[in-house]
Amino acid sequence: MSTTPAWIETPTIFSTHLSTLLGCDVYLKLENLQISQSFKYRGLSLFAQHVKDNHGPTAKLIVASGGNAGLATACAARNLGLQCTVYIPDGISDAMMRRLKQEHAEVIVGGENYLYSLRRAEEAVKQDPSAVLVPAYDDPLLWEGHGSMIEEIHKQIPQLKPDVIFCSVGGGGLFGGVMTGCRKVGWDDIPLVILETHGSACFYHSMAMNNREAWTYETPKGISEGEDEKHGVAIAHLSKIESLASSLGASSPSAGVVKMALEREGRSVCVTVPDELSMQSTRLFAEDHKFLVELACATTLTVAYNPELFSEIWGRIQKNDVKPKSIVLIVCGGVKISLDEMESYKVKVRSKCEAAPNWSICCNGENLSIPAQYLHELM
Repeated sequence: MSTTPAWIETPTIFSTHLSTLLGCDVYLKLENLQISQSFKYRGLSLFAQHVKDNHGPTAKLIVASGGNAGLATACAARNLGLQCTVYIPDGISDAMMRRLKQEHAEVIVGGENYLYSLRRAEEAVKQDPSAVLVPAYDDPLLWEGHGSMIEEIHKQIPQLKPDVIFCSVGGGGLFGGVMTGCRKVGWDDIPLVILETHGSACFYHSMAMNNREAWTYETPKGISEGEDEKHGVAIAHLSKIESLASSLGASSPSAGVVKMALEREGRSVCVTVPDELSMQSTRLFAEDHKFLVELACATTLTVAYNPELFSEIWGRIQKNDVKPKSIVLIVCGGVKISLDEMESYKVKVRSKCEAAPNWSICCNGENLSIPAQYLHELM
C-alpha cells in the first residue's frame, strides 16, 4: 500500500472565545478543512487506496451514502483514478448532486433511506466482478484512517494531553477512529464524550442496552434490540430517524465500535441533545469562528456553547472539584448545510426557546434539564 496518505494534515487551533466561555483551554481539530470537507476522507481514502493496491487500477468503488461518505469516496476515487458509483436516497440536494458529479462520480438516486440505497449498492457489487463495496463507517481500515487525526493532534501540540475529547457519533466511524488514534498515542485513558441528537441516537441506545445495571433505561418505542454474536454486544435498531442531523442518521451502529467503547480504559460518556440545540451551535460557531458546519458537526459544539451542560458532563467524569485544564472538540465538518438552512434555524431555535425554558438532555441514562435562556440571549 502507498505510504503517503491522501488526506491533508488539518490544523488544531486554540479557540480564545470558547476557552473564555468554558474556563479552560479549548482546542478545535478542524476536519471541516479536509479535502471533501469532512473527516470521512481520511478513512475512505485509505480504503480506496487499499482497493487500488489489491484490485488494480480498473477497480470500481461502489458506496451507499446519505452524502458525506459518498462525496469522500468520490473525491478519493478521482484522485486515485478509479471509477466510483454513489447510491443515495431520495431528497439529495442540487448542491450535493453537483459536488458528486464534479468529482466524476456516477450517482444513482432512489429509496427513502440509507438502508434501501445500501441494498441496491450490494446488489450492484454482486453483478460486477470489478466492483468493491465501500463501507460507510463499519470497518477497521476506516477507523485506522480516521484515527490519524488524533496522531496529528499529538504531534502538533506535544505538550497537550487533553482532559477529555468530544466528538459526534452516528454509526460509529468517527468514534472508532478517535478510540483507535487514542490507543496509538497512549491516550486510551482519556475520557471521550460522544454526542448525538435525540432522534438519531442509535449509539446512545446501544450503549444503554449494554449498561442496564449502571444506567436508568427502558427501551423506547420505535427501537428494537438485537444481539451481535460476533462481538457479543447488544445493538439498537431505530425504525425511523427523527432528526434533521441526517449525517448522524444510521439506523444501527457498528457493533465493533460499541464493543471498543465498552472495553476501553477511559470512560465513554454518551449524550443526546435536541436538534434545536445543534442548530443554535451551528449559528454561533459561524458567527464566532466564521465556519459553516452542518448539524452533525454542531452537535459536538453544543457543549462549548452551554457551560452548564459542560459542567454537568464534566461532573460525571471527574467526581471531585478539579477543573479540566484542556479539552479537544473534533470539528468533523460536513457539506449538508446551506445559508438558507442557517436562516431557518434561527426561527426554529427562537420558537423552541419561547415554547420551553429548558433544553432536555440525556447523559448516560440520566435526564438533564439545562436552562435555554443563556443561549437565547446569545442569539
